[in-house]
Order: sequence, then structure tokens, then C-alpha cells
Amino acid sequence: MNKAEMDPRWASLVARDSSADGSFFYSVSTTGVYCRPSCAARLARPENVRFYESREDAEQAGFRPCKRCKPDQAPLAGHAALIAGVCRLIENSDEAPGLEQLAKHAGMSVSHFHRLFKAATGLTPRQYAAGHRAKRVRRELSARNGTVTQAIYDAGYQSSGRFYEEASQVLGMTPSSYRAGGARTAIRFAIGECSLGSILVAQSDRGICSILLGDDPDALARDLQDRFPEAELIGGDAGFEQLVASVVGFVEAPALGLNLPLDIRGTVFQQRVWQALRAIPPGSTASYAEIAARIGAPQSARAVARACGANALAVAIPCHRVVRASGALSGYRWGVERKRALLDREVRP
Repeated sequence: MNKAEMDPRWASLVARDSSADGSFFYSVSTTGVYCRPSCAARLARPENVRFYESREDAEQAGFRPCKRCKPDQAPLAGHAALIAGVCRLIENSDEAPGLEQLAKHAGMSVSHFHRLFKAATGLTPRQYAAGHRAKRVRRELSARNGTVTQAIYDAGYQSSGRFYEEASQVLGMTPSSYRAGGARTAIRFAIGECSLGSILVAQSDRGICSILLGDDPDALARDLQDRFPEAELIGGDAGFEQLVASVVGFVEAPALGLNLPLDIRGTVFQQRVWQALRAIPPGSTASYAEIAARIGAPQSARAVARACGANALAVAIPCHRVVRASGALSGYRWGVERKRALLDREVRP
């Protein structure tokens, strides 16, 4: 009996067992590809088969993903309802369930569940729980019922001290200021003109929090007010005008770079997308699917597109560098023509 046939995983391969997908992969030396256990391709001869714990191991051994079963993409079709159920479990739990508890609930090994969950949601279970908890605390604070401390505990934080350590990242301000709609938060801003039209630049005490483009300066100011309804908006002075000039200079000549602190506010998933966007070099583009793959969520191209649309820091977070898989330009919060202009000037010699 061949070594592969003696391996207990061989039986799953012969049976095309979809429940084993993600728990291991196998390569076929005669074709140079690696597959998932459920691959419908013709059964390989056992002497040509090798098993791997992960797709990374198979690729490091020199094998490429099978085009039929696509083992480099998560097998989500049969697990969507299961992952949705796990998400509901996390959301309805007073304390975030541990990874082993979630994997047991899903009926999977810890490693298989972890990979599948991340591929389906774009987040690890821990990140998903943290994001949901942050959403709950924002909702509790907005309800204005009870004390800030009560809102923190109702949202699932086990200690107010732990929350206050994360408050700046979760809310972008203190809990009391968030409850008051941004009251007592000072945001300086100014509106200028550039070759793309009007530009608004706003800065909190943490860094630049908005770079907005448009045709109507008043509309840009209203957009800022909607984002920070109770904040103290302060018109920029001469010093702040210099900062706006720096941003305008970056818009006109992206090669100059923008070495300014940013106040980036968004969900865990949005921030992961935005971080990936900032890694795209000037003059280069990436598709929504490529960004999804880079953040470890290959099935989340649509969610990546939504995160791009939620970006309020034009150019600084370069969502204009994300295009369709065909290379065609798609929607852009500030207009496709501005997107085209930004890309053109980035490749300009």
C-alpha cells in the first residue's frame, strides 16, 4: 500500500468529502497543482499525492492552485449559513465566546474554523467581536439612557478601564463627548480650491480627519457638519491654511507624499481595507478582489467597495487606486472624472 493510501486523509480525498475542505490540502506531482479534498477532478494515483496542512505549505512546495476547485479561495458556499449563525452567537453573547467554543459550535477544528470565518467575514472572530462591541457601545451612548459607565458595561466591556484604553480608537473622542454628538471636540477646518474643484481639510487633535472634494464649498461644509454634528468647528487661521496648502500640493503632485498625521475613524474591517489601500504605490492600481485577497478575505470584494465608499480622507487614503478587475474605473465618492484625473497625474512623468 502506498504511503498516501495509509494516511487517514486519503479516505476523505477518495470520498470527495467537502466537510474536510480547509482541514488539509493535497498536491498532485504529475499536474503541478494542489487541491482541496472535495475536488471533482479525476482521482490522482496515490503515489503522486502529497498532503499539506495549509495551502501556504503547498505553494511553498512549488504547487499552484487547481483552477477547478480553487483551493486558494475559501469554500464558503456551503458554510454561509453556519458562519452567519456563529456571528449571531457572538452578537448575542454578553461576553465574547472563545475561539474553541466557537469552533465547537461550528463543528470544526479550531484552525479550520478560524480560516473559514476570516475568509467569510474579512475578520478574525476576535476582531469581529471587538467590532460588534464597539458598535454596541456607540449605540448605547447614543441612546442617552443612564450613565456612561452603564453604557460601557451594557455593551459587553468587562471593565470601564479596559474600554477607556480603547476609547480613542473606538470613538475618536471621549465617551462623554461622543454621547454629546462630538460636543467639546474642536475641529479646525478650511476650504480651498485645487485643480479638482473645492477641497475641505479638517483636523482634530489626533490628526487630519477629513479631506473632502466637490464642486460646492457649502456642500462640503455641510458634509463635515453631518459627520460631527455637535463638534466645535473652527475656521482655519493662517497657520492652518499652510496645512491645507500641503494637502493641495499633494493632490496636484502625489509624488510629493503627505507626511501628516491622520485621524482615521472606521470599523475594524474598514480600517484593514484602508491600510491596504495606503500600501498601493502611486501610479499603481489594484482591483477590489485583489484588495480583498490581500486582507485575507477573498470573498469580500463588495465589502471592500463599500469601505472605499465610506472613506472620508480623499487621496490620503487612496481609494482612487482601486479599479474593477477589468481595469475599468468604477464609482468614486467624489466622481469618476476626479478619479481618472488623480490616476493620470500619478503616472505623469
